[in-house]
Amino acid sequence: MQKKKMVKACWKPSVEGDGGVGRGGGDPRGRVDGLMWYKDLGVHANGEFSMGTIQANNLMEDQSQLESGPLSSLESGPYGTFVGVYDGHGGPETSRFVNNTLLSNLKKFATEHQEISADVIRKAFLTTEEEFLSLVKQQWFEKPQLASVGTCCLAGVICSGLLYIANAGDSRVVLGRAEKAARGVTAIQLSMEHNTSNESVRDELRSLHPEDSQIVLLKHKVWRVKGIIQVSRSIGDAYLKRAEFNQAPLLAKFRLPESFSKPILSAEPSIFIHRLTSKDQFLIFGSDGLWEHLSNQEAVDIVHNQPRNGIARRLIKAALRVAAKKREMRYSDLKKIERGVRRHFHDDITVVVVFLDPYSMNRSSSHSPILSIRGGGQPASPKR
Repeated sequence: MQKKKMVKACWKPSVEGDGGVGRGGGDPRGRVDGLMWYKDLGVHANGEFSMGTIQANNLMEDQSQLESGPLSSLESGPYGTFVGVYDGHGGPETSRFVNNTLLSNLKKFATEHQEISADVIRKAFLTTEEEFLSLVKQQWFEKPQLASVGTCCLAGVICSGLLYIANAGDSRVVLGRAEKAARGVTAIQLSMEHNTSNESVRDELRSLHPEDSQIVLLKHKVWRVKGIIQVSRSIGDAYLKRAEFNQAPLLAKFRLPESFSKPILSAEPSIFIHRLTSKDQFLIFGSDGLWEHLSNQEAVDIVHNQPRNGIARRLIKAALRVAAKKREMRYSDLKKIERGVRRHFHDDITVVVVFLDPYSMNRSSSHSPILSIRGGGQPASPKR
């Protein structure tokens, strides 16, 4: 694991977002502890946040970011907070690309439309997809395996009292909402997951591909698209989007036996818009490695009942304890297992907990801290 610490100056060359030095233990760039990276507590335009990642694969395939400040190049705004969780598969290339590209595309379209909207976010997703597929085409003969790499893509934008959630794949965001009747905080899932374990996703694929009786197959008790991949939406996975990449020099193990006339997977995000209220306490963004071991309510209870500082790290440790227990081993022994071998016990895990300050939701955020921080094994790249 590259022990590079990840933060970049954002929008103003002289400003490096500190995310709340003093409140987060003075760790503006986050810290590394073995295979774990974490930023225990920082400040964004609408409250506080905590981030953490743990590596299981030989190469960290999860990428993540939180940026707070201007969401366009217009002085008049919009302003707010952007959160991205990108759970790669087949390698880290696509998730890294999205981590460097999606937000700049969102800002470009927000500048053109002079606002944040579902249409702006959708265009950012689809443009990022097209740019990555163009990269695959450019490098087809040098790096054909790039056609088999993809990423799930979960993004959240908090702007002007509204929360926008866009998802392609099976990462998840859960809202913790205070309910007087429940005397606690209730977990509300906000993202729609595109995983073939869900019957509705299998039905959608069958309706989109009525001529293909093998569009979803049950293999070793797991449903997969074409018997290959569990997610039906992603960025990348060019070999399942364009028939031109379903041939040599791509390795035969990735190629489908027959060609196809329309994309098998889609990059179209499911988008949900929610007006935030004073009952909305926090958001938990997580790659599926977290939700494989913790239920929505279990995760919300941990965040609600424990201190904010270091809460993302505690969620990851709670998931790892469950993963260890499933294999009848101690958490202390799991921690000794090296990356690569670790993947047999759990996936890469990314967690971003975003606390919501009701007093900051509807006011202009132009004077809030300008912050850009990334987790997951890759330093920020220069602006395109």
